[in-house]
Amino acid sequence: MTPSLISRIAETAPLLTTLAPLRRRYAPALAGYGDPGHIALTFDDGPDPASTPQFLDALSTLDVRATFFLLGSMLAKAPWLGRELTGAGHELAVHGWDHRSVALRGELSTYRGLARTRDLIGEVTGTVPVWYRPPYGVLTRAASTAARRAGLTPILWTAWGRDWEASARPESVRRRVRATLTGGGTILLHDSDCTSAPRSWVATLRALPGIVADCRDLGATVGPLAEHSALAHPGAPADPGAGPHRPLAEVRPLAENRPLAGPPA
Repeated sequence: MTPSLISRIAETAPLLTTLAPLRRRYAPALAGYGDPGHIALTFDDGPDPASTPQFLDALSTLDVRATFFLLGSMLAKAPWLGRELTGAGHELAVHGWDHRSVALRGELSTYRGLARTRDLIGEVTGTVPVWYRPPYGVLTRAASTAARRAGLTPILWTAWGRDWEASARPESVRRRVRATLTGGGTILLHDSDCTSAPRSWVATLRALPGIVADCRDLGATVGPLAEHSALAHPGAPADPGAGPHRPLAEVRPLAENRPLAGPPA
């Protein structure tokens, strides 16, 4: 999907970017569909000294690299965590300076926040981010234009765990991810509770081994968006049932899969 097409979609149908079923069908590249043999694992809202180091340890144990969409305000408080993330081989991306919806901002304000976060990531880690995920998945025309001006490509997700909720438990996070999990998809999780229910990240952390196992049961490798190469090609499936991989929820019941790690949070 070209930047101009993303901009037109955001201008004429912002609801399309907000509602996952619509964007999965009509804007697969924006939704995060890539190589059918790969699943991108992504985390939003960090880095957070209270939680991100534990995700680093868990991902190291699982031998998985991921993409972390950082809030600039969080990175400014813990720049060493940005360096630890890149040192461990993870990819850094832009979530904005703070978590305000871009629907409440104009193009200039949005651009300044994106550029400020992009530049801070570069200053702290020496890496240049290429991806942008708007808070709440709302991509307006102004945000699309601002992202292009900042040299960033908007990308959302195809599966999430609703792990920001106070009611989130490891089994619920895993089940919700699994409901739309498919080869070529992008998973949204959170490694911080800075905009979520307190300690909601614990459920995510404990669900993580099972989620990775589910991905591997599909025959897919798990990694960052940088390895999601089919995003550059037009052949990405237009819906979760297309392509060589069916959603895992259709392959076998959750109860038959590997057990979750740890008790409910």
